[in-house]
Amino acid sequence: MDRAREFSEFVATRGDGLVRTAALLLGRVEGAEDLVQDALVRLYRHWGRVTRDGDPDAYLHRIMTNLVVDGWRRKRPVISVARVPDVAEPADESLAQRDVVLRALAQLGRRQRAALILRYWHDWSVERTAATLDCSPGNVRALTSNGLARLRVLLDEEAMQ
Repeated sequence: MDRAREFSEFVATRGDGLVRTAALLLGRVEGAEDLVQDALVRLYRHWGRVTRDGDPDAYLHRIMTNLVVDGWRRKRPVISVARVPDVAEPADESLAQRDVVLRALAQLGRRQRAALILRYWHDWSVERTAATLDCSPGNVRALTSNGLARLRVLLDEEAMQ
């Protein structure tokens, strides 16, 4: 199979999941597709080596995580609107809870958020997460422990309101 077709099939099987992961890593939906696109461009440049030597999923998640942790930003035009749209209430309790958790995640530091998402959203091991974040397993344990503790505080504060 040629390189372009193999890469296209890889992306097609992961598309929506990558955008959701990017939104979680960024702490917001805006920019998630741009982050995925930038990460895929970087992955494609090394596709031959990555597929020959390793795990393309891990490599792609590392690229995305590094872009976010390093303060990735894309210059986008500012779109102004005459009136701010009304914010709709979530349709049910699970959507409301998800929104609360996403807002709390967005308040964490980038490395804590990345560690939590890789460990608990993707169910990665401490070692795989450490390799992706380029840190020690002990550091991953500290990031996740402190991140979970901070999330509990943020969620408790939200519940009190």
